[in-house]
Amino acid sequence: MALANVLQLSQIAGHVILFILSLCIVVPLFINLDQFCGHCLLFTTGKWREEDGMFDVHWASTGFCNFPLITGVFLLIISVVQIYRYARMKEEASFIALFIDVVLGIWMLAMSILSAIFITLGFIVWCDGMTERFPSCAISAGQNIIHGDTEKINTSGFYIEMGTTQEFGAWGSFAISVGIGVIALLKLIDNHQVRNIKVSMYLERQRLVNQQQYDGRSTPPIASNISSDSEQNK
Repeated sequence: MALANVLQLSQIAGHVILFILSLCIVVPLFINLDQFCGHCLLFTTGKWREEDGMFDVHWASTGFCNFPLITGVFLLIISVVQIYRYARMKEEASFIALFIDVVLGIWMLAMSILSAIFITLGFIVWCDGMTERFPSCAISAGQNIIHGDTEKINTSGFYIEMGTTQEFGAWGSFAISVGIGVIALLKLIDNHQVRNIKVSMYLERQRLVNQQQYDGRSTPPIASNISSDSEQNK
């Protein structure tokens, strides 16, 4: 029981941290999409024009940004629901509820690792294009680099936004999701062991009760036979 309480407190703490880290995915990524006028920076390529030194961009699919954004919202909602649920939980959760926690942990783990990979690799592709002209990707932030920019794309904060989304948001969420999934699995195993112990104790108690009842039925005939033999000897 003490182990279950420690694990439950750990789950609450983990979901609080995950709530904060999911904000580090949603907020910077949403700001970046707004500043880039709905275009996704991840996996975007292009060539530098020799005529004017501008970047002739070939925008990648917005799905590369939408998936991490959906993942962040998903983690945010799950964290809020689980914090509320664990804070109000007074009795031990059922086996089905613990199994659902494990399944949710697996989903969070899978979505967070995919989002982290998309953001990391996609940002590398973008920065590879930037470093063809600038010494580093960070220096290119804030420069007027997009050829034929009629939408007034703001590139001033993309490095900080994507850096926050990648390092704190995506990979941090993945690490915390691993911890939450492990804790949920430990609670499920502990509950299964306790159930097995209770079943074993019940079966042993039933065996002892049946044995006592059998002994109680078999004792009187033996006593009566002994008394009859003593009367015959007299």
